[in-house]
Amino acid sequence: MSNVNHYTYRVVWSAADDEYVGQVVEFPSLSWLAATPVEAFEGIHRVVAGVIDDMAANGEIVPSPFSERQYSGEFKVRIPPELHRALVIQAAEEQVSLNRLVSSRLAS
Repeated sequence: MSNVNHYTYRVVWSAADDEYVGQVVEFPSLSWLAATPVEAFEGIHRVVAGVIDDMAANGEIVPSPFSERQYSGEFKVRIPPELHRALVIQAAEEQVSLNRLVSSRLAS
């Protein structure tokens, strides 16, 4: 079973609700509203723990936390040929590989 502490939690201010909202990326349909960030985090943490318990009890597959998933470091991106050409030229001008150029742009 997944560790409830390993999920990707966020607490953000909601102007529409005039409260903080706790969220968890792996369970996008779940949220918890509270007056303080700490209460919002604690609330969403309890909700996730309950959902995981319910899913496990019902034989459902519990999503694994992003922090525990393995990634290859590779993904394919389709871009227009004109952009591809422009990026190759920029990479050549900077004397780096296309991969290094795109990686640095994505990271910034």
